[in-house]
Amino acid sequence: MHRFLAAALVTCALTLPALAQQLPAMTNQTANIKRTPLQKFDVPGAGYETVIGLAEIAPNANIGRHTHPGIEGGYLIEGGMTLLVDGQPAREIKPGDSWQLPPGTIHDAKASSGGAKVIASYVVEKGKPLATPAP
Repeated sequence: MHRFLAAALVTCALTLPALAQQLPAMTNQTANIKRTPLQKFDVPGAGYETVIGLAEIAPNANIGRHTHPGIEGGYLIEGGMTLLVDGQPAREIKPGDSWQLPPGTIHDAKASSGGAKVIASYVVEKGKPLATPAP
């Protein structure tokens, strides 16, 4: 019993700092983004599904570094934002601009002072989370 308790304490001590680092980003992301699902449907003959949604990002908010298990396509309806893709220069996005990101690409975005309204579509592997936080 003592060994089990000691192992549990060591596990908590090792994992809690990592969890604590992720919580602010997750909380911040939820507090600063209003998401409205628009459609979700299977891709015929494949283990993928398409998800389309509207995201309204608060002024000056970062959405948080993350990845998707499939392709992301986006279109900025109004406002402005900076798309931050690992290994690439920052890209200013204005209304009418669109973008695509390959599966697994680590990226972030920061809304302008007027916020941003985005339509996003994802073709992702079924059964996997739509997004995963990235370090």
